[in-house]
Amino acid sequence: MSGTTTAAVRPRRRAAGAGANRWVVLVVLCVSLLLVALDATVLHVAVPAVTADLKPSAIELLWIVDVYPLVCASLLILFGTLGDRVGRRRVLLLGYGLFGVASAVAALAQTAETLILARALLGVGGAMIMPATLSILRQVFPDRRERALAIGIWSAVAAVGAAVGPLLGGFLLEHFWWGAVFLVNIPLMLVSLPVGRILLPESRGKQSGPWDVVGALMAAGGLFGVVLGVKRLGGGEAPASPFTLLPLLAGAALLVLFVRRQRRLAHPLVDLRMFRRPAFSTSVGCIVLAMLALVGLELIAAQYLQLVLGLSPLETGLRLLPLTVAAMAAGLAGARMLRRFGPRRMVCFGFCLTAAAVVTLTAMGGTDNAPLLLSGFVLLGFGLETTLFGAYESMLSECHADQAGGAAAIGETSYQLGAGIGIALLGSVMNAAYAPHLRSVPGVPQHASDAAGHSLGEAYEVAGRLGGPVGAALRRTARDSFVHGLHVTLLVSAVLLLLGAAMALRLPRVMQCAEPAATVELPAPREEEREAESEQQREAAAVESGVSA
Repeated sequence: MSGTTTAAVRPRRRAAGAGANRWVVLVVLCVSLLLVALDATVLHVAVPAVTADLKPSAIELLWIVDVYPLVCASLLILFGTLGDRVGRRRVLLLGYGLFGVASAVAALAQTAETLILARALLGVGGAMIMPATLSILRQVFPDRRERALAIGIWSAVAAVGAAVGPLLGGFLLEHFWWGAVFLVNIPLMLVSLPVGRILLPESRGKQSGPWDVVGALMAAGGLFGVVLGVKRLGGGEAPASPFTLLPLLAGAALLVLFVRRQRRLAHPLVDLRMFRRPAFSTSVGCIVLAMLALVGLELIAAQYLQLVLGLSPLETGLRLLPLTVAAMAAGLAGARMLRRFGPRRMVCFGFCLTAAAVVTLTAMGGTDNAPLLLSGFVLLGFGLETTLFGAYESMLSECHADQAGGAAAIGETSYQLGAGIGIALLGSVMNAAYAPHLRSVPGVPQHASDAAGHSLGEAYEVAGRLGGPVGAALRRTARDSFVHGLHVTLLVSAVLLLLGAAMALRLPRVMQCAEPAATVELPAPREEEREAESEQQREAAAVESGVSA
């Protein structure tokens, strides 16, 4: 009997040891994600200091800010699928090293060109790290219930990083020079590299055949062109401009060729059959719609707080902080909500709650209404994170563990594309509703009206130059027009969010948790038990034969 007990307990002890380590792995992955999320926003408050020190041109300054997310979004599929082939931990550790080196180069940059190059290398490192964290998480947590909790913690950390970035950058700028916003990455990477090498498990997919290098480059080039064109549209460039139209057309053509190539290959870089599963394709669409509806809106809300209500950048950050806190709460509660309500109702609820928050915020006017803003931002943060959590979890659970890197890269790419398109679309809606009202202000010259129509900040500058009653009238009209444009933009966002709720009806009703049974290795212990029982029967038979003799 002791042999049977030992054989049965031994694999359970091994499983328990692995289970104890996976939460430590989650901590390491969350630290990795925190660094990438911080670096995406930490530079925003340092732009004036960088401009005063390096004196970049307008184009160089634009590239300093945009090259990091542009390169990162372009290379997500390349490094996500590469991790499936050569090892996700290996790609993650290489990303750590590159991120640390690029941070040092950025901190010590003496020219704008050097800083642009360093920011591009940071984007390469971020593209290595982001899909690797999600794919390793998918591998380490085969149990869907535990994985849902892990994804909730992961997404809460992402929300914290995006919110803390500007605050951390502001603190460092008050005590150090602008390069300190990059130097903070280095000690964390020096700790993450050895810890990650020791604690993180290596995993890779079971794909056979060569890695499609040509396809990877086509995907990277196509995404680069599309994201660049979308960012230029979001920056106010004319759609017919060759610097906007050519990247969009070239990027779209490369992506079409990439899809056709993947369908022909016996061993594709990305298994496009994943999109035939309704839950996977719907989850990706929900991520795009959620970001499309809200990212541009967040930028407009920040302008409203500073330019209409006259709040300082620190006060603006504090007003937006409830949104982040609510998003963290939704991430931590997401696993329980998913088990209770299922993906369909959870994502639909998230979209509808966010739409209700957006409609509530249409009551914002030219005067401060702190209770309204607090309630609206709390509902907005909780609803958005609920939507993204349910969509990400459903997307990862629909893909096979071997395809985790590619699926994670698709999810992150859809996030970036949705954000870029949202800035362009909602920015265009805002401008269309804002600018026409400034053409009929009495006493304002045509050229001044055109300049004031570019943005509210520029309208305030024009009004200051005009001065007197005419300047005051232009300032008042610009503020009222901005509030009107904000209301129109909010209503457009609400419509997009309701479309997302309708799309989410294609998601599964219940959370299927049958997958882990296939990952638990039970045959070996059962075989050992059978062998032990047979041995006991033979011994008993021998004893009985001896007694009868």
